[in-house]
Amino acid sequence: MELSAAAFRFHRCSAPHFALNRYVATANPASLRNPRVPPIAPSAVRLDRRDPLLLTGERSRLFSSWLRESKEPAFSAIKAIRGETEPAGSLSGKIAVTSTVTILLAVLNRVLYKLALVPMKEYPFFLAQVTTFGYVAVYFFILYVRYSAGIVTKEMLALPKSQFVAIGFLEALGVASGMSAGAMLPGPAIPILSQTFLIWQLILSVLILGRKYSFIQVFGCLLVTAGVVIAVASGANNGEFLSQVELLWPALMVASSAFQAAASILKEFVFIDGAKRLWGKPPDIFVVNSFGSGFQALFVFLLLPFLSNIRGIPFAELSAYLRSGAACFLNVGGLTKGCEGAPLLPLLFIAMNMAFNVSLLNLVKMSSALVSSLAVTLAVPLSIYILSLPLPYIPEGARLNVHFVVGAAILVMGLVIYNLPQSADQNYKSD
Repeated sequence: MELSAAAFRFHRCSAPHFALNRYVATANPASLRNPRVPPIAPSAVRLDRRDPLLLTGERSRLFSSWLRESKEPAFSAIKAIRGETEPAGSLSGKIAVTSTVTILLAVLNRVLYKLALVPMKEYPFFLAQVTTFGYVAVYFFILYVRYSAGIVTKEMLALPKSQFVAIGFLEALGVASGMSAGAMLPGPAIPILSQTFLIWQLILSVLILGRKYSFIQVFGCLLVTAGVVIAVASGANNGEFLSQVELLWPALMVASSAFQAAASILKEFVFIDGAKRLWGKPPDIFVVNSFGSGFQALFVFLLLPFLSNIRGIPFAELSAYLRSGAACFLNVGGLTKGCEGAPLLPLLFIAMNMAFNVSLLNLVKMSSALVSSLAVTLAVPLSIYILSLPLPYIPEGARLNVHFVVGAAILVMGLVIYNLPQSADQNYKSD
């Protein structure tokens, strides 16, 4: 049933997540013949349940405005009106399946990235720019196809672009600060400091989305973070680890995680806010992916002179570097020694990375940014284990010590604790 500025009848809502005796509108075609239009004050009006009411013109606009401004998950009621609600068990099952697929894709993404760097070991900056700028064209092409098929609507494309500008700006800042810090930090410190991403997500989801987490959930997230740190640090040289590094660089890496965490929370906010604006229908994931990636590419382009210098490539030599990188990527020309495995391995990574990004954003849409991060975090020890095995183009394996096993066990225990059953109103997710 389509919602429009047609007829509605207000009923008191008994759902526990609606406060202050708010009302839910239900479609009532019979009321089209009723000329009376009541004032819109969802938290104050007291209406007879038998009284059919017409909501048109200014009343409809006021009701729409209230939906957008309300912090309550009002669009879930609209979805119920349209018959789009799903049983809790069905939704939980879909989230579990999507999480499993996302974890699998995250593992393959990490493994294929390592393999892609075998032929592209001299051109990692080129590969990063291919993924940044190439994805924009692919995402917008898919968006055009979905718009032509009627999946993406004009209303979705008309969502405020300021949100996507903020997402792109934060992600570009995350890239710039992460590259700056990564150039000065020892290798094992980078993935360890990056685990502050999960803690930032907890904090920012409370501040931006107004989420509330139980002690058990917070404890579970901290266990996950601790488990990853122990697993990743298992190969670090304790005698050199961060001992000779200025405090500025670890702080900048932590700030990079904060920027990226803020971008992920804003993506979740776009789905929530967009569903309110679109009467209960969340924006298509390719709307969020396309515009977010587009603005990120714009800001990265503006930062290219700075980013190339960080990577040791003077801006005057950038064009020559990109030409050499393209030749190695395609494995053509006379200067491709050491590029064996291209273009197959880089293309496999790009395809897998794109599939992973789409699956990850779909998981954010279905659950939350925090749940998606927890799923991806589980992929860290799994990918480390796979990369320790002999692989094509990487025949030498690695031996994992007991610290890795302990860290992986703590991580899994944290995930189990976070997902322990909670009361329905304590961790309500509306999308």
